[in-house]
Amino acid sequence: MTTQTIAAAAPHSQPGAAKGGQPSSLWLRRAKEYLGLVLVLAGMVVFFGYASKYFLSMKTFNTIANQIPALTVMAVGMTYVMIIGGIDLSVGSVLALCGGVLSLAMVDWELGFMPAAALALAVGFLCGMVNGLITVTWSVPSFIVTLGMLEVARGSAYLATDSRTKYIGGAVSFINDPIVGGISPAFLLAILIVVVGQLVLSYTVFGRHMVGIGTNEEAMRLAGIRTRPTKAAVFALLGLLAAVAAAFQVSRLEAADPNAAAGMELQVIAAVVIGGTSLMGGRGSVVNTFIGVLIISVLEAGLAQIGASDPAKRIITGTVIVIAVIVDMYRNRMIARSAA
Repeated sequence: MTTQTIAAAAPHSQPGAAKGGQPSSLWLRRAKEYLGLVLVLAGMVVFFGYASKYFLSMKTFNTIANQIPALTVMAVGMTYVMIIGGIDLSVGSVLALCGGVLSLAMVDWELGFMPAAALALAVGFLCGMVNGLITVTWSVPSFIVTLGMLEVARGSAYLATDSRTKYIGGAVSFINDPIVGGISPAFLLAILIVVVGQLVLSYTVFGRHMVGIGTNEEAMRLAGIRTRPTKAAVFALLGLLAAVAAAFQVSRLEAADPNAAAGMELQVIAAVVIGGTSLMGGRGSVVNTFIGVLIISVLEAGLAQIGASDPAKRIITGTVIVIAVIVDMYRNRMIARSAA
């Protein structure tokens, strides 16, 4: 297997450079995407800063930063899953299950944080691996597989917590206690995961395989590349990141709730789509996804500060998602025309 073979199967994965050392069209397109998302984010900050005198404050920005780690790390994993052409609807329920396991181990079994966290990570990894193995072994659409896991994990979360909120107390609060500038360790860890996630996607063979699978899986097979292990690993990684998100959320709330993260999978998918990851697979960026997370979080915080009702917030957020999907469709058509 050669680099040229992988590049042929996954054309969008090669950043490269044009002749004479000039940036390639791919880099220019990525720069435009970054700039477009940043301008949208900046415009929202300016608008809400004008609409609410309390929005442009360190308290608001610290609150947003310390609330998004769980959403951020799951969005990184969802970016990978959507790049290979899949989707995972179970991440919210897996988060609740892993939080329940963490609380069960610490409260009922009296384990320390580290062994309890290791157990929760193992459960999340197992849930993701089951999703991946069923999807690749029997060629069942990931939508159906993860819909089933959504119910299984949620029911298991109720069993793990006895259908009630389990309070852990300050034993896990250190993950979310503000440190430098009011920023929590959870936020710093989430940023680190974003950076590592983008580096893996852009500069490793695993990342190129993901893009190749989403672009043309059959071409990857004909090139002699085994696609099934990569696809299963991507789902397992998302399950692991959902467990990390559970630790973040349990730390922030100092409790595990079996109803936690209900519907959060839609927020995760929305952030990935707003970030420009293709719904058809084959294209995506972890950094763009993080900007998508910020856009959703700023939108929700800004609407709350200007007194928007919950129905209004849902309508506006849903409209933003639909617009992002329409933009993605036009972007795909432009890429197809340029490739032709």
